[in-house]
Amino acid sequence: MEYEAVIGLEVHVQLATRSKLFSGADTTFGADPNTQACGLDIALPGMLPVLNREAVVMAVRFGLAIDAEVNCRSVFARKNYFYPDLPKGYQISQMDQPVVRQGKLHIMLDAGTSKTVGITRAHLEEDAGKSLHQDFQGMTAIDLNRAGTPLLEIVSDPDIRSAREAVIYLKKLHGIIRCLAISDGNMAEGSMRCDANVSVRPVGQRAFGTRTEIKNVNSFRFVEKAINHEIERHIDLLNRDGTSVQETRLYDAAAGVTRPMRSKEEANDYRYFPDPDLLPVVLDQRFIDQIAQQLPELPDARKNRFIQHYALKADDAEYLATDHELAAYFEAVLQAVVDTQQSDIQQSGARNGIPVSDTRGERVAAQYAVNWVLVELGARLNKDNLTIPQSQISAQQLAQLIVRIMDKTISGKIAKNLFHLLWEQGGDVDQLITQQGLQQLTDSVAIEKIVAQVIAEHQQQVEQYRAANEDKKPRMLGFFVGRVMKQTQGKANPAQVNSVLLRLLS
Repeated sequence: MEYEAVIGLEVHVQLATRSKLFSGADTTFGADPNTQACGLDIALPGMLPVLNREAVVMAVRFGLAIDAEVNCRSVFARKNYFYPDLPKGYQISQMDQPVVRQGKLHIMLDAGTSKTVGITRAHLEEDAGKSLHQDFQGMTAIDLNRAGTPLLEIVSDPDIRSAREAVIYLKKLHGIIRCLAISDGNMAEGSMRCDANVSVRPVGQRAFGTRTEIKNVNSFRFVEKAINHEIERHIDLLNRDGTSVQETRLYDAAAGVTRPMRSKEEANDYRYFPDPDLLPVVLDQRFIDQIAQQLPELPDARKNRFIQHYALKADDAEYLATDHELAAYFEAVLQAVVDTQQSDIQQSGARNGIPVSDTRGERVAAQYAVNWVLVELGARLNKDNLTIPQSQISAQQLAQLIVRIMDKTISGKIAKNLFHLLWEQGGDVDQLITQQGLQQLTDSVAIEKIVAQVIAEHQQQVEQYRAANEDKKPRMLGFFVGRVMKQTQGKANPAQVNSVLLRLLS
């Protein structure tokens, strides 16, 4: 039987407030255990919660960004359960009346098609503490620094149909929360954690199958692996005896499998009721409108601008726009290209190439920039496990490199070598070109002389080329191009070399 997966994600985003949701304790990551927990966090008698206004503002910002309904009245409730890292014996959360509900997120799939994933709700709640099992033989230690930290729990509709779709949705969500500056989204530090609800059903069946929840997966890669494993496990169970059990499971990254944690709780197991210590949160429309006016350019709007203004391909624009820092770097490179060209004109007159001051030139520069940022820079950042702010090449340096390709001072191949030189030792692009003798050979007379010499030295290959079918000639031409580049140490202008070769060989 053919099955399809039905997936919904619950994403816990740690909000970037300086203090906790209901207390004044610090939220800085990495402090010594139990040094950032006040009387409320450790449940001393008589301590009362006071709501953090900034957390509400951040929740509203998110709701507006996903075109959701922002409730003018929301209520905090007590979610009752016992766990060692929850001193009060309950978590303050929202149940029936969350601050945000009924939003949507548009994602672009690998095939180039788009899909809309509904977002059921986004509600505020406090985090629990952390149980530590390592280094405590046979015991568990409790760190309450995280207890009370503000979370925004974002619950999707069950609209996701594969592990890959789940990762694309998560990355888009990650880009939005970072763009809004409501969280750093650092999954390694627990600033963004994902619970995945997974079930399978026969293709064509409308009713959902029995679902399991995979708790607290902390990387995009592990989310994809955990969901794929769980889909395969469900299908195997259904093919064997037609049954699966509703439960909560943990993902074992070392073994690449999920393991049972506990039976799955329902809402009534938590005995939700309105928190008697907290009044309902009432927002007026003017407050919401003021927040809306302060929203930054969001990823979808940025993507559309990149496509319309710079003529970028949709998938390149989507990739750039989803990462706020990457998009900012890309546009900084483009601005620096304009500045560098203007400086060249002022100092020594216009160089060769297309000026970026016109639309066509700007789009050519944008294509160079997107290729260098996504391919060369992206590969080096991945290799060194760095982020855009940690790049060893500034936007100004990369722009200098692009301008020198555009004005034909250096070739693309030389530019790649120069890029790695810049990464390793830094420096000024123009000075390195001069010091290393990397200027591109563009003298047509000199290039024709070298091409003629290569042809004279390889008459057998010339005869084979002239006798070959037209569809084979482009590949055979590469032999001669290689020999010319070797003689010129890669400095000859490739376009000129090809043109001269084609003329002399024919």
